Amino acid sequence: MSPRDLFGAALRGLSANKLRSLLTVLGVSIGVGAVIVLVAVGNGSGKAVQDRLEAMGTNLLTVSTTGGGGGFQRGQAGPSAQQYSLTLDDAAALDDKNLAPDVASVAPVMTSTGTATNGDTSYTVNQVIGTTPDYMPATNTPVELGRSFTQQDVDTSQRVILLGQTAATELFGRPGTAVGQKIKLGAVDFVVLGVLASKDSTGFSDPNATAIVPISTLRATQAGYGALNQIVVQAADKDRVDVAQAEVTQLLTARHEVPASQTSPFRITNSAQILQTSQDTAATFTALLATVAAISLVVGGIGVTNIMLVTVTERTREIGIRKALGARRRTILGQFLIEATLLSLIGGAVGVAAALIITQFQLAGVEPVLVPSSIALALGVSAAVGLFFGSMPAHRAAGLRPIDALRHE
Repeated sequence: MSPRDLFGAALRGLSANKLRSLLTVLGVSIGVGAVIVLVAVGNGSGKAVQDRLEAMGTNLLTVSTTGGGGGFQRGQAGPSAQQYSLTLDDAAALDDKNLAPDVASVAPVMTSTGTATNGDTSYTVNQVIGTTPDYMPATNTPVELGRSFTQQDVDTSQRVILLGQTAATELFGRPGTAVGQKIKLGAVDFVVLGVLASKDSTGFSDPNATAIVPISTLRATQAGYGALNQIVVQAADKDRVDVAQAEVTQLLTARHEVPASQTSPFRITNSAQILQTSQDTAATFTALLATVAAISLVVGGIGVTNIMLVTVTERTREIGIRKALGARRRTILGQFLIEATLLSLIGGAVGVAAALIITQFQLAGVEPVLVPSSIALALGVSAAVGLFFGSMPAHRAAGLRPIDALRHE
């Protein structure tokens, strides 16, 4: 028989029992659709995390302190936490191009909380950040409405404030009406200079429930003149982040006279390393999801085997007649392999269509990112499943002896 005749015979064989073929197609389609959808969800989750981290800047270093170096010997008096506290002088030293040539900008940061009021409306601001103008570009925190404060505002301790979207909405109803208005933060009057652009949440807290003021103003009115909470450092280039981190570590270690025998009391968070770690984690997560989904493809393949075995049993006499009339072993084998492969490919096509529809919607709060290669791979695997799991029933059919097949009831 020609390939065209074999294909036609396979189609007739499948259409002889439509319900059974439909159930087999459904089993394979579930497996293929699951693989594509779960890979899309895994990629979407990884992309969401990557976008949030990149929005913070990939050349960012965040310096904080653990409060004291480790490695003190028993009985020896350790240095006080005050010795390792971050100060404005540390920030100024890090901003010195002679001492740290690979550092582009530095922003000291102090944080506090406070209740903001606008007339009878009050709102508890989760995080009041005291810093300098360099903080906004370094952390990718643009001002959407109004303007930012200037270094002169910092030098003169002006009582001006930038509100996050949530804070502005809670206090004024509409963020656009906040600019130029006066509010109280605690018992101190502030003028709203601008409203920050909205940010996506990266954890349990709302990044828009914040306010930013000049660090000198925060120290004078809210937080006092204690140590800095952190120093935000922007490297000159994303390829120089590691070099900038080494310069920051060396400079702070020297300034605070940290003994070589002690672990560093300074914690430096490298955004590029966090991004790489998140990408690796997302890739592992996606691979795990794909593996779990692939199990359903195997289950679908087992279904193909069972259905084809039933088909061979039902058509045993037909096989015997065809062999008695001169049909070759390879003809019978080819027909049943084509039938099994067609079932899998049709199921794969249905699964792809269903996945294309499902991935248009958010799943578990994640925007799926469809990967074209996963569609091709899923279709290829579905064809392979048909060939692999259909081979045993096909070989069984091709190996029947005509006399035994004709005797079958």
